[in-house]
Amino acid sequence: MDEMIYGIHAVKALLEKEPHRLLEIFLQKDRHDRRLRSLISEIEAEGLQVQMAKRQWLDNQVNHEVHQGIVAKIRQGRQYQENDLLQLVEKLLADEKDPLLLILDGVTDPHNLGACLRSADAAGVHAVIVPKDHSAPLNATAKKVASGAAETVPLIVVTNLARTLRLLKEHNIWIVGTAGDAEQNLYQWKIQKSMALVMGSEGQGMRRLTREHCDELISIPLAGSVSSLNVSVATGVCLFEITRQRNLMAGAV
Repeated sequence: MDEMIYGIHAVKALLEKEPHRLLEIFLQKDRHDRRLRSLISEIEAEGLQVQMAKRQWLDNQVNHEVHQGIVAKIRQGRQYQENDLLQLVEKLLADEKDPLLLILDGVTDPHNLGACLRSADAAGVHAVIVPKDHSAPLNATAKKVASGAAETVPLIVVTNLARTLRLLKEHNIWIVGTAGDAEQNLYQWKIQKSMALVMGSEGQGMRRLTREHCDELISIPLAGSVSSLNVSVATGVCLFEITRQRNLMAGAV
């Protein structure tokens, strides 16, 4: 099955990691910026052909999202499922690495999914887990916002999130959920070496069953008048506090 991606970072990431998946590449006729021309040179160096297209045609291909003058038709990538999660966790533990996983429960906006993937990549997350239902698809919009992270961070789709959380617990991975009413905040909390961070939706937060499977809950302290953060912003805040604490732990060893 074929799909479309768009945007300079998304196309560049696929070109660098899986160029065989690129089928057709379309360039906006009147675009001449340096970053785009540099990317086209890399594409042509791989022996791939670029077709010129009008802006209106490109706009229609991506539902009028911002495509930065480049759209590509690609072969669908690998779809990660629950069995892949088990294999990944066992490999990480066997390699004596401390798994860091991100779980998104109820994030239904592709823009937020893409932004969370981008933060996950930057923070060194080994995989992102989402439920099959109540989750945004990894579509062209999510991949564009992810700026290449969709090609580097496995997105694992599970049919039963509660069962997945139990599986992680069986492998001694600590489950930390985020909730506005949690008694301890992000900066009071001490991280575990092997852990999964759970982020809920902006409106409802984590679902009840997901919350019940968490080992502990934390909140993000807010000093202003707003009652919550955008889920992608909150995810970045939490992940980089985890990264900070991990770096401190590594320096203390």
